[in-house]
Amino acid sequence: MEKSHALRGMANVSFYAADLEAAKKWYTNFLGVDPYFNVPGYSEFRIGDYQHEFGLIDSKFAPEGAIDKPGGAILSWHVDDLQATLDRLLSLGATLYQPIIDRSGGKDTFVTAAVVDPFGNILGIMKNVHYLEILG
Repeated sequence: MEKSHALRGMANVSFYAADLEAAKKWYTNFLGVDPYFNVPGYSEFRIGDYQHEFGLIDSKFAPEGAIDKPGGAILSWHVDDLQATLDRLLSLGATLYQPIIDRSGGKDTFVTAAVVDPFGNILGIMKNVHYLEILG
């Protein structure tokens, strides 16, 4: 019998932006790729080793009561060079949300940081040995 999983894998993460065109330009610059899918009010990139979907949604489509400041969960993307990626994000206009923190008790195997993009979304980045093990 095949085992059932409650969560099979990240299929899509989407960020809201009041200025969708500016957000598309900013993320195209940061990611180094153009969105592969565009419809009015929504654009989507495929990024990373597993070509995960990263969407940008015009904030006029946000659900009623959505907050207009950073909050909630942080989705962290594995990066090869945490400090260089953090420095690049800050140079592009992101603001520091959480500095680099070694969460592995000094083993340097699970290290995170997070920024707030210019559109108010939290973008987490991390170095994670477990991600590399799964990838390998």
